Amino acid sequence: MRTAVLIPLCLLSLVTVSPVRAQSDNLTPLKERVNVQADSARTNQIIDGRWVAVGTNKPHTIQLDYSRPFQGKPSYRFELKQEDNTLEGYAQGETKGRAELCYCYAVANDFRNYPATEYLNAQKMKTVYHYGKGSCPQGSSMSYTFSVYIPRTLDKEVSTIFAQWHGMPSRTLVSDPDGKVMRLSVEEFLELEKRMIFKKNIAHDKITKINSKGDTIYKAGKPNGWLIEQGGYPPLAFGFSQGYFYIKANSDRKWLTDKTDRCNVNPDKAEIMKPVTSTYKASTIAYKMPFDSFPKDCWITFRVDIDWTLYGKEKETILKPGLLDVIMSYQQAGKEVKKHIVNKEEILIGRNDEEGYYFKFGIYRVGNSTIPVLYNLAGYEEHEKSSGK
Repeated sequence: MRTAVLIPLCLLSLVTVSPVRAQSDNLTPLKERVNVQADSARTNQIIDGRWVAVGTNKPHTIQLDYSRPFQGKPSYRFELKQEDNTLEGYAQGETKGRAELCYCYAVANDFRNYPATEYLNAQKMKTVYHYGKGSCPQGSSMSYTFSVYIPRTLDKEVSTIFAQWHGMPSRTLVSDPDGKVMRLSVEEFLELEKRMIFKKNIAHDKITKINSKGDTIYKAGKPNGWLIEQGGYPPLAFGFSQGYFYIKANSDRKWLTDKTDRCNVNPDKAEIMKPVTSTYKASTIAYKMPFDSFPKDCWITFRVDIDWTLYGKEKETILKPGLLDVIMSYQQAGKEVKKHIVNKEEILIGRNDEEGYYFKFGIYRVGNSTIPVLYNLAGYEEHEKSSGK
């Protein structure tokens, strides 16, 4: 566990990671990883002054690619091989793989005006990134731009998300064994944390043991009926699955997420802009296109405008629906092609969290898939939408 330390501002300036070319003249592995929820980023872990990497850190998984530049700069090359799944899937026995760049993270300097305990407590609550940069509030209006290069060799059966927006759940929102939902103070949560171990959203009794070296260790006992907020499906995702390119929007208006509610629309069966719903959730395919029709071997730029849905917190209501607008553009036969694939559609998009949303892109391989994935991403920008849009 790292203690928050006051460091001179000049040492915490965000710098471009410039590692020595290690694998080839054209590819530079980016092997540093950061757990943004539970740790702050060191200067040497910050990429191009704006990203940190998450997921498996094998040298091939995230690299600077000088052979495929975007707007004069090296792009980011992402790759997962068959054996690179390192995460448990949603269902028992399933696996997932991840190699992504995350736009939201905190550095030690973000805690400079707090007592040292603030950082230690944020680590325990997994809210370190709440203190940093790169997130936007619930109900805000934002514009995003990014580009992807899909090689013709990519298998059409891949199941991968290449861009996603995540919620920022507060783990002080809990329910007790009787099902009573409550928002704990930091002190109350830390008292809970002293006697429980949380696995995803489920609390287990904390069992103290002494190992063979005489060290005190803690293990998870039986589930004790407590639940904590852990999040859910990403509110917005761009990816490939079941032979389609798709854009999926998810909404959850429940104050404490019900992880047993698997309301999550399938791209192959869904009609565009026809949401699948449960009592509290909605899942909508905003757009889809057969994988074979998606342009390959060229840069595809997406401009995404979002009005995030505004929720009623404890009342679990929708105060204001969201809006989604997506333009897709690329060069074909020397001419620019521009398609308005989602045209200012009213949509439920977001989560009923106290905090807001942040962006990641790369590979998030899901559905127990082990099909190799390789593509490049670049050109990310975000800003608040102007009032005229």
